[in-house]
Amino acid sequence: METVQITTNEQLKQAFAIRREVFVDEQGVPLEDEFDEYDTQGGACKHLLVLDQDRAVGTGRIRAVDGVGKLERICILAPHRKFGIGRIILAGLERLAAEQGLPKVKLHGQTQARGFYEKLGYRAASDEFMEDGIPHLLMVKDLADRA
Repeated sequence: METVQITTNEQLKQAFAIRREVFVDEQGVPLEDEFDEYDTQGGACKHLLVLDQDRAVGTGRIRAVDGVGKLERICILAPHRKFGIGRIILAGLERLAAEQGLPKVKLHGQTQARGFYEKLGYRAASDEFMEDGIPHLLMVKDLADRA
């Protein structure tokens, strides 16, 4: 597995295709809710792509919000789940946050993935809430606690 920071429109298209397959097709998120003004190249986000033998299989993005790294749009194609790609994406996004001098990261994690995030040092910081019809929790991690 290789993690790359997205720098080309072709890589961004690959990330968008993964997000569309996972969030829109698989989970039923409305297309108009999945893509936003932060997605453009050179915009407010830094995007990552995970490649498995040159095939894009996972993605995520980070943007600075009020001095905290907000991790967003983290997803993996179904056949590639359970191979540690989620850990790879989070580690890459956390590294980008640290490089930007951000002391903390946060994300809206699907409630069913709470245990996964907790194993990686995240803690729940909210009650459950609904986002696009899916239960979520605000999860936070101090980067000083990074292993």
